[in-house]
Amino acid sequence: MRRRGFIAGLGAAASSAVWPRTARAQQPKLPVLGFLGATTPEPNAEYVAGLRQGLKETGFVEGENVAIEYRWAEGRYDRLPALAAELVKRQVAVIVPIGGAPPTLAAKAATSTIPIVFNMGGDPVRLGVVASLGRPGGNVTGVAMLVVEIQAKRLELLCELVPAAALIAVLVNPNNPQADAELRAVQEAARTIGKQMLVLTASTEGELETAIATLVQRRADALLVGADTFFGSQFALLHALTMRHRIPAAYYTREAAVRGGLMSYGTNFRDAYRQTGVYVGRVLKGAKPAELPVTQATNFEFVLNLNTAKALGIDIPLKLHAFADEVIE
Repeated sequence: MRRRGFIAGLGAAASSAVWPRTARAQQPKLPVLGFLGATTPEPNAEYVAGLRQGLKETGFVEGENVAIEYRWAEGRYDRLPALAAELVKRQVAVIVPIGGAPPTLAAKAATSTIPIVFNMGGDPVRLGVVASLGRPGGNVTGVAMLVVEIQAKRLELLCELVPAAALIAVLVNPNNPQADAELRAVQEAARTIGKQMLVLTASTEGELETAIATLVQRRADALLVGADTFFGSQFALLHALTMRHRIPAAYYTREAAVRGGLMSYGTNFRDAYRQTGVYVGRVLKGAKPAELPVTQATNFEFVLNLNTAKALGIDIPLKLHAFADEVIE
């Protein structure tokens, strides 16, 4: 009996040693999201956190029941098609392009079958991303942020901050398909309020330095930074150059004002990315992009940096101080 008991125990031990490996092998693979970013991780950390928050609200936690593969173009929009193709080859469950129109257009060109949930500024219908906001059609839907459309309001606020400014420079990225629409909106607003505009373009660090040098040479009184993620990734350089030459600058993200920019006015990006995460979660649960209306982010925020205003010798009008959603001191 002792011998039979020993053999039975040995068999049980062998089974327990084999079973965990077998169980692990049979566990279902996690669905993988393909994250396609236009710039770099650092300036987008808070936005990615917003995306994760939205995913969590729909029951998905990175590393537990969903995996995310990240691809970053580092401001090189020409790299986006190859990065999108990598994610398609990886057979991800959903592609999430962020950072404006370029990554969304690259993802759309790369696949007509894998669901795409974008987060971008501008009009996705005009850019050919979706058939309509209410009925996107195809494999694409997402969150549209009114970035270009509110550029006129951003210009108006900058002019109230610097009322004596006669010539205002606007900086755009010529590689952004929304650059022309952005320029038209700004120039029309400038004509309405009687301001002259100096158009500057840049898509590389070197071109950015040249653009600011041109601004100084032409003696522009203020700078309106275009709604482009490349400029967000180059904030440190932009801020250093504008402060060196004492140029008041307006940005489109709260983060720019928090890090030292004079002012920002634009979409609450963290909340917009949270909404994107919610949509991704719904798609993972079986919703079809064609049947998910494109949602528009309408939560805006106006942020002023008092320290920068003082450094530039700008007195902030009480009206703007009261209008601000946040004042950095």
